[in-house]
Amino acid sequence: MSRELAATLTHTTCPRCGSHRSPGQAYCVECGLVLPIVKGGIARLRRSWVRSFGWYPGDWFWLALVGLVLAAAGATASIVENHGREAGAAATVVAPAPRLRPPSLTVAGANGDTSWPTGLDGWTVVLLSSPAVKGMTGPRALAKAAAHHGLLQVGVLDSSDFASLHPGYYVVFSGVYGAPGDAQVALGTVRERGFQAAYVARVAP
Repeated sequence: MSRELAATLTHTTCPRCGSHRSPGQAYCVECGLVLPIVKGGIARLRRSWVRSFGWYPGDWFWLALVGLVLAAAGATASIVENHGREAGAAATVVAPAPRLRPPSLTVAGANGDTSWPTGLDGWTVVLLSSPAVKGMTGPRALAKAAAHHGLLQVGVLDSSDFASLHPGYYVVFSGVYGAPGDAQVALGTVRERGFQAAYVARVAP
């Protein structure tokens, strides 16, 4: 059920603020975000992926996959061409840089039901801001799905309780950080998990 809900939210709401959108709508009327296309081959792939895995890496994945295939083909051709001339040359292998885990503050609560620490002025990664008039069902389901797929310290907060946030929204967040730089490090991982519209925000009482 959560996978069907995730697929539906992807095509009927804005991924940034959660406002309702029509299939042909190009921009969110609430926050101005350029909305993902919900018709055609990419949209069908997006729905199938979400229903199969419960998350989506983003539309960039398909372009990256094509680029990877082309790059692999080019590399193979280059190796074949230069095989005889460079048979005795030593190869240099550069290891990928290790992924850094940003430091986070210790908070209580099960992942998916994490509460923002009382009185804390900190930073987080926002996955979704949904108008409070739409209720908590969608934000809660998204928080559970995000936690299920490995995002840490996921929860939902009421923006009206925080001076740094625009009131009237339920905000799905991931991570509780003491510095904006730590939240920026986490943002890359969050977007890799399919939340392309995620952004860093300050949460202050």
